[in-house]
Amino acid sequence: MTGVRRMFADLTGRAQRRAVEVLAEQLDATVHGVRLAARMTAGELAPAQARAGMVEAEHAGDALRVRLISEISSALTTPIDREDLYRLSRSVDDVLDNVRDFVRENDLYQATPDPADTEAVLAVADGLTHLRRGMDQLIPAPGAVIDSVLAARKCAARVRQHYQNSVAALFDGELSSEMLKRRELLRRLDIVGLRLAESAATLSDAMQKRGH
Repeated sequence: MTGVRRMFADLTGRAQRRAVEVLAEQLDATVHGVRLAARMTAGELAPAQARAGMVEAEHAGDALRVRLISEISSALTTPIDREDLYRLSRSVDDVLDNVRDFVRENDLYQATPDPADTEAVLAVADGLTHLRRGMDQLIPAPGAVIDSVLAARKCAARVRQHYQNSVAALFDGELSSEMLKRRELLRRLDIVGLRLAESAATLSDAMQKRGH
């Protein structure tokens, strides 16, 4: 894009919208991966099947991160700081990476996915969906973004609560290889929730910098 065309795109707001749209698409790709994990825990997909499906979601997320970096680099202005856009994209990528690992470890450990995890996994999908809604509000109604952030944080808290309750119940049982596998998988799921919380915090920090 030439300098004149780039300036015109910035003046009309198109460059800002493109960056936001790409980040929204990255969130959509991540939600798709999380829902694959939910289908696995619910028993609808075998771990090996979910693992194969995660490859496509991960590739889509990586490609969108590359596009976002290109949009950030070429835009003269952005709706929030470039650094914050990049940090938010990286945090969302961390969510997807850890969901991928959760699915892969279920397969590697030859574990039987626990349906009890489904609610927590879907809480992650809900949290990402709230952040996606925040992206939709970022330009036309920035003051409303904080509501989406708070909703996403509540979803992350649900994941942490599931982890704590599940580990407490696990420790009531006998030590076994299955118990150790379950402990590792629960820890991975907890990390997913922590990365979701980081994504929400990054967006919150960005909005505070802009006075919202």
